[in-house]
Amino acid sequence: MLFPVILLLSFICGYLFPWWVGCIMAFGAAIIFGKRSSWAFWSGFCGIALAWIALALLKSFPNEHILAIRVAHVFHLPNWGSLLAVTALIGGLAGGMSALSGWLVRRAFEKG
Repeated sequence: MLFPVILLLSFICGYLFPWWVGCIMAFGAAIIFGKRSSWAFWSGFCGIALAWIALALLKSFPNEHILAIRVAHVFHLPNWGSLLAVTALIGGLAGGMSALSGWLVRRAFEKG
């Protein structure tokens, strides 16, 4: 339940708001739906990484990857696909850490 919630919320927020709002959504979703620490991290990682890939492709396909190719050359990457992979990795790490932080906050306030 956690992965689809993070994926959907981060895709919608990524289309409308700045990039970091998806991390806030992953944090909140992990507080509500998180079961285990590893599941929270990997759900946040994969959810935001896939959302960022979808958003990047949604904006890159209409202009035939012209801007993505130029940005890839600025960072000395061979093609726009490697730029997409780096983008997904960075977004995934941000989302995974956000979801893990949400799960840890939930654990801190549980009665036990």
